[in-house]
Amino acid sequence: MNNSELQQVLDKLESLEDEELAVELLKEFDSKTKALGQLLMNLDPELAHDEWKSKCAAAKEEVDKILEKISDY
Repeated sequence: MNNSELQQVLDKLESLEDEELAVELLKEFDSKTKALGQLLMNLDPELAHDEWKSKCAAAKEEVDKILEKISDY
């Protein structure tokens, strides 16, 4: 995700009238991207490569889901 894509997400959240919803979506977005980032940085040295790839794919899918959810508003 590049800076302009991140800015679009933040702009979308800022434009939501329901501030509580915006906060919840931002928390979910932060959680999902943090999990993906930690996997990409491979902070778990005991994780086998195939398992790492699988977990990265699952985490990316979760990020895609929250991005789709945000864009639907």
